[in-house]
Amino acid sequence: MSKIIKIDPVTRIEGHARILLECDDAGSVSDASFIVNELRGFERILVGMEASAMPQITARICGVCPTAHHLVSAKTLDNAAGVEPPPAAKLLREFMYMGHMIHSHSLSLFVLAGPDLIFGLSGAVATQNIVGMVNAAPELTKKALRLRSLGQKINETIGGRGIHPVTAIAGGISFKLSDAQFTRLQELTTEAVQLVGQLAGKTKKLLFGLLDKNPVLLEKLNSESWYLGTVRDGRVNVYDGQLRAIDTKGEIKPEFLTSSYREMMTERAVHNSFAKEVYLNMDGAEQMYRVGPLARLNVADGMETPHAHKEFEEFRKNFARPCHNTVLQLYAKLIELVYSCEKARQIINDPALRGETRVPADFRGGHGIAHIEAPRGTLIHDYEIDERGIVTAANMIIATQQNTAAINNSLKEGANNLLKETNDEAMLNSLEFVVRCYDPCLACSTHAIGKMALDVEITHKGETIRRVRR
Repeated sequence: MSKIIKIDPVTRIEGHARILLECDDAGSVSDASFIVNELRGFERILVGMEASAMPQITARICGVCPTAHHLVSAKTLDNAAGVEPPPAAKLLREFMYMGHMIHSHSLSLFVLAGPDLIFGLSGAVATQNIVGMVNAAPELTKKALRLRSLGQKINETIGGRGIHPVTAIAGGISFKLSDAQFTRLQELTTEAVQLVGQLAGKTKKLLFGLLDKNPVLLEKLNSESWYLGTVRDGRVNVYDGQLRAIDTKGEIKPEFLTSSYREMMTERAVHNSFAKEVYLNMDGAEQMYRVGPLARLNVADGMETPHAHKEFEEFRKNFARPCHNTVLQLYAKLIELVYSCEKARQIINDPALRGETRVPADFRGGHGIAHIEAPRGTLIHDYEIDERGIVTAANMIIATQQNTAAINNSLKEGANNLLKETNDEAMLNSLEFVVRCYDPCLACSTHAIGKMALDVEITHKGETIRRVRR
């Protein structure tokens, strides 16, 4: 008779989900499931919408990563209309996106995973949060929150709104930078580069300190998978480029365009979650794969900016290619945070930024497909548009659903090595920490209102033998 361990909901992630672990009589975890609790029906909602409004509508899918949906929607409309935005428009879009990446990675690395870095996996629940961080590490927390704010201000200055931006349109961007906006962006990017330089070393020290105290995190959480990410000239680029996959041994597969994603990917509904799983169709079989910061570093040959590339080389030297360790997603995220700040500074100094920002775009039937690297991984939008300019079908491949199968594997692997904790809170947080390393964004699935309770129930032969509640 098996035992069931349930964690519902998982805390300090974006959205609502639960973990279900099934144990055998020997006490080993035989199966693990990361379960998205509610239905995502946005593809159906988009049917009947005017195509030109899609960038504004899809931004409302998520309050955590709205800029990713906003920009990939605009890119999808470019593709459907057969237009190429001017250089200044592309730069402004990418600049906006660097602001979003700074904001999102700072939120994930410091606000959500930060308490684990500061207090370890056995911290008291009362202080295992951002308030506890303020008291325990005030200077680090202050700088981290300021960096997050700078990213949001960059996003707001270009996107028109900090949350749910509105300025990306088919054919480009709806405005030109004023002198005041340009000066403001210079100030924001200069401060961001300074702050990330101050934070990077301290954050690495905290991460490696956590690994030193918990060697099992490096020794055991190494579930092998394939990886998928975007490269431009072989280097990481989160706004544009071609998709590149590598296998479990690090062999690079031929790069492919987003337009062929239906041939390269398989979506599959599962019985225990509203989030579909996705597999790569390569080497004659369906391959489990991961997307996100670690995947992007694994598939790439380097970074586009100097300090980020230096960190990339150190990462590659110490952890090889591919690095399968789940916890090192946090290190990869830190490298991308450095990259995003540096890239923003490069763009503000590009003279082409002040040129023309849009070309006409019209929809009289067509099909558009595009992708972007959301903070959590590859995001694809696909629209069918009729001759009236109305969306007749839509599909979206969300990063978290691409990671679901890998999350399940990591949970099983982690549970069999981390569930030896006798302290209830340490046991709960250790399992949640495995999920937080992936930074799943379930707001792309749904929004819900309710108490963030936590309930773990262990049963054996139909009887509850242990129950832990928060």
